[in-house]
This record gives sequence, C-alpha cells and structure tokens, in this order.
Amino acid sequence: MEARLIWVECPRDAMQGYPQPFATSAKVEYLRHVLEVGYDTIDIGSFVSPKAIPQMADTEAVLEALAPDKGRNRFLVIAANRQGVKAAAANPHVDIVGYPFSASDTFQQRNTRRSQAQAMEELIDHAADLRASGKTLVVYISMAFGNPYGDPYSVEAVAEWVRQVQQAVSPEAISLSDTVAMATPEDITALVAACQSASPEAQLGLHLHVPAGYSLRSGLVQAGWASGVRRFDSALLGFGGCPLAQDEMCGNLPSESLLTFVLSRRIPTHVNPLALEAAHNAARRLFL
Repeated sequence: MEARLIWVECPRDAMQGYPQPFATSAKVEYLRHVLEVGYDTIDIGSFVSPKAIPQMADTEAVLEALAPDKGRNRFLVIAANRQGVKAAAANPHVDIVGYPFSASDTFQQRNTRRSQAQAMEELIDHAADLRASGKTLVVYISMAFGNPYGDPYSVEAVAEWVRQVQQAVSPEAISLSDTVAMATPEDITALVAACQSASPEAQLGLHLHVPAGYSLRSGLVQAGWASGVRRFDSALLGFGGCPLAQDEMCGNLPSESLLTFVLSRRIPTHVNPLALEAAHNAARRLFL
C-alpha cells in the first residue's frame, strides 16, 4: 500500500458557510497562497445554485483569475445536478468534479432535492459526461457515520452504497464524509473495513468534520491511517461545514493538525510545510 498521504485542501468547504460574504478579490488573494503549498487537490468551489450557497456564486470568476497561477495544482469543484455538472465539465480550469451522495435519504433531499435512487441514477449519466470532457470524478458519501434525522443507519448499508458507486462509475475516489462530526475512531475502523471488504478496488478517502476544540488526541486521523485510508481532506484553521446539514455547523479537520500528524509519523506528502505556514497566516487574515 502506498505510504504517501494524498492531501485535499478544502477552501470551498471553509468558505461556503461563513456568515459574511467574501469579495472575489479577497478569495483570489488567499487562494494564491494555497496554490503554493503543494496539495494534491484543491477543493476550490462549486457549481450549485447561488440561492443555496451564495458564497460560491463567483466560482467561475475565481477559477479564471487563478488560471495563470495554477501550475500543477488540480482543481476540484462540487456539482450536484445536471446543470452544475455540465458547467463544470465545460470549464477548462476544472480537473475533478465532486458529487455529493448521501447515506441519509433525508439529507439527500435537503442537499440536492433528490432521492438516493434519483441521485444514483443521475450519477451514472454525470460520470459519462465527465469522462467525455476529460474530467475525473470523486463521490462524497455524506452522513457516512450517521445522521441527525433518525434515518436508518448501518455500516453495512454505507458499505453497500460504496460498492454500488464503485461498480457503477469507478470514480477516482470515494470519500467517506462525517458531515455532522459523529465519528469515533472505532466507527472509522469499522466502516473502512466494511467498505474495503465490499469494494476492495475503491480508493477510499476521509472527509472529517470535527467539533469545536478538536485535538489529534481524539484519534480520528490515526484510525483512518491505520485502517488503510491514504486520502484525507482538511481546511486551514478548521473552518467550514455544510450549511444544509443542521443548524449548527461542525468545522473541518484543520490542515495544521494534519500537518502535525504527517510530520510526527514522517509520512511523505507533496506539501511544503513553510508554504503551508504562509497559507495559514493568509487564512487568519481572511477568516479572523
């Protein structure tokens, strides 16, 4: 198994639920620092309704402004319906499209106004469109560790969704998303094992949301790594969360915590720690 950590930085997730709007110029200034870090992928924006996520209304403008400085960075955007996927597929600066699929039917309806069955059916068409345009696909399984709505949940059911997604569209990765910060290390170990058993060919990722006061001592990252996950999402300062999930958002796994983890374990990455520190300082100027 590859020892290197595949690192996805998520400024889109950090910005989307922030209460004050960011000027496009402020986003671009910040993101230019992010481009210098050496992340494997940058989750940079979304092609969704501006009524649902106003902070992402300028995604095309941000992509265009950053294009001259893109270098080797890979840009990921979120798209949840045909209109969004077609816009992402047509954008020359987009490399990867992230598609949200929920283990909770209630959240699938809240997030995309579709049932799970409809979302899975549309995913197959979206995957074909993206292949034709030279883009790759990442599927995010939201509410992968439970949900706050009382919907039925089991590890086996999530693993079955992973199997179906992998079999249907063979995405670049399937990211298990703890949308409302419910996971324990034991939960992560159990779910990853079930998904690996159900679909051993899938590349699994972890998109962890964490409660206030998160510490590496909670063991979440360690459990994911020990289970064989090599793809991790994070956001500088830990800002972010999904504004459609529940009233109180949970933050993202802080990038600075993930850096501490990889340095302490001497895990290879493509990230430049000094550039990450500079981006961290830029994040403080933007968010604080």
